[in-house]
Amino acid sequence: MSGEPLSLTLLGLVLLAIVLDLLIGDPPVLPHPVVGMGRLIEALERAWNRGSPRARRLKGFLLVACVVPLVYGLVRGALELLARLHPWLEGLAELWLLASALAIKGLRDAALAVARPLARGDLETARQAVAMIVGRDTHGLDEAEVTRATVETVAENTVDGITAPLFWALLGGAPLALTYKAVNTLDSMVGHRNARHADFGYASARLDDLANWLPARLTALTMWLLAPSVQHGRIDWRRWRRAPAGTLRDAPSHPSPNAGWPESMTAWLLGVQLGGLNHYGGEPSRRATLGVADAPLCGEHISRAIALMHAGWVGFVLLMAWAVWLRGGMT
Repeated sequence: MSGEPLSLTLLGLVLLAIVLDLLIGDPPVLPHPVVGMGRLIEALERAWNRGSPRARRLKGFLLVACVVPLVYGLVRGALELLARLHPWLEGLAELWLLASALAIKGLRDAALAVARPLARGDLETARQAVAMIVGRDTHGLDEAEVTRATVETVAENTVDGITAPLFWALLGGAPLALTYKAVNTLDSMVGHRNARHADFGYASARLDDLANWLPARLTALTMWLLAPSVQHGRIDWRRWRRAPAGTLRDAPSHPSPNAGWPESMTAWLLGVQLGGLNHYGGEPSRRATLGVADAPLCGEHISRAIALMHAGWVGFVLLMAWAVWLRGGMT
């Protein structure tokens, strides 16, 4: 099954994986593949991240060259072995692996864990909840800044946690979906612009940029296309018409070549301004602003960002299903 990209069978399996993720998310009783990836990366980072800047950069490329093919080979080999035992075993295993690559329920629940205390005026609990999903300092943030951090995280992780895994899954089943998760995990663990990882994580960060390049831009498009269907009468058609041009203008100013696309589109569709001043370990970091504020940020914008997240991945699946139909029609 995993060897037929953009096939109707694979599309059906991916849809089942989406349903499974929406229903149960990541059950704590089952081992998660990303945990294993993380432990491997952590061990190799401790062993290899030393020496001169040039040596660190070369060993960072070696890290990528070891981890990425290893994950692909292990997943593909395991599925082929299970297929020889029984096709149903392969199908069930691939379904579980595909669902483990998605984070629709997890991202929604994490955002709601911030929105709910904000709605009842419990700012301190909201700060604690947002600290679980962002790297910036959260103590002392007011409601608007807590909301901004959450909305930015939801927008960015719509790609990292949902549409990019879907994109690679539909191109190559669980082997490519889990390989993408390995690339994304490498970036999240070592792809930082700090003294320890600037050289060692260079290859990981650049590969993650490449893997997300097309999914990020397609996600911004599908968010825009389906935004009217999730705004429930609150759509501002003038803002909606301006959103593509605004996103094209603002997205390149983001430090990430990819995160700016879903974040800019979200900002324009919600009529808020994202970006600005963050603090990391007490150190200020100013980012370009995205969008134009029609209204100040408040907790309600989190639920609206979640709706746009759903619009993004649903539109993405529809787009990929259309590609499957075209491929079938041409063969």
